[in-house]
Amino acid sequence: MRAVLARAAVLAGAFTAGAVAARAATLPHLRSLTADLQRSRERILASREEERRRLRHDLHDGLGPTLASLAMSLDAARITLAVEPERMDPLLSDVRDRLATAVGEIRDLAHGLRPPALDDLGLVAAIESIAEGCCERVDVRFDDEHLELPAAVEVAAYRIVQEALTNVRLHAPGSTATVRLSRDTELRIVVADTGPGLPDSSRNGGQPGSRRGLAAMKEWAAEVGGHCVITSRNGGGTLVSARLPLAAAEYHRPSMGKGGRR
Repeated sequence: MRAVLARAAVLAGAFTAGAVAARAATLPHLRSLTADLQRSRERILASREEERRRLRHDLHDGLGPTLASLAMSLDAARITLAVEPERMDPLLSDVRDRLATAVGEIRDLAHGLRPPALDDLGLVAAIESIAEGCCERVDVRFDDEHLELPAAVEVAAYRIVQEALTNVRLHAPGSTATVRLSRDTELRIVVADTGPGLPDSSRNGGQPGSRRGLAAMKEWAAEVGGHCVITSRNGGGTLVSARLPLAAAEYHRPSMGKGGRR
């Protein structure tokens, strides 16, 4: 009996030692993953705050003074109408020109917040639009013509595909490409081309311009809780694969007017 207990104690000690060793071996990997996640969150937060600062600057220092100046010009026109109506035409022409400029600024701000093609065409048609003329041939495939998605996921998907196709246009214009969209509990995106693939410099640090584009795709996916992987394909070409989880709660798209397709 004593021998059995001793053997059990030895086995228990060996098991404990093995578990401790296995945990110790995984700790560096876990620390690395945690550090990568923290850096990614910091980049996303920095990008978001930078965008908010730009938007505030455009509203406060650009559009705000323009609208205030227009209000003053209208007051001046109202006074001129009462005392010198013959001078109204140039005043109103000036106000109209400045109002058109203000409308353009508002449109630019709106476009920066959400690509207008998504509301005008829908995600799939918007992707087909940016794919046109990208390279020799682009095949866009999707599992449902009416691909209803949460707004944040839709924007992230559009920007990821747009960046991937921009890279194809710049670096592999003579290739063919495929864009595939499918969904169940998440939206899956695959953009593949037959070009030269990622240069070694991009895999190992690369030029700042190429890094920014690849990092941007990963950050757009991370912002909605997903992930994006960019690799070279066996036999040539680049593969962009993203998975974007869909919110469990129901969501509602705003109804569009005559210009929007639903």
